[in-house]
Amino acid sequence: MADPLPCLYIRNARILMPDGQFIAGDVQVRDHLIAQVAPELPPPNNPLADKEIDAKRLTLLPGVIDPQVHFREPGLEHKEDLFTASCACAKGG
Repeated sequence: MADPLPCLYIRNARILMPDGQFIAGDVQVRDHLIAQVAPELPPPNNPLADKEIDAKRLTLLPGVIDPQVHFREPGLEHKEDLFTASCACAKGG
């Protein structure tokens, strides 16, 4: 049996839920996907591979994409174009 994939645990966050309500809790991300959102998740299965982030006093919006972006088109495509800017946004930058 293969080892489970490493997970990211974001702990103690103020989480905005799809219904617009906030909960205090944790988010587990596995294989780049949100696996669980809960008031308190159990400890990691594999402490050597899994990573934890303490998000105390931070607000987390799981799965939200920022729609307010500025590309350098038209006119400055030599610096950035729609493709390269979209790739940067998709990678979180």
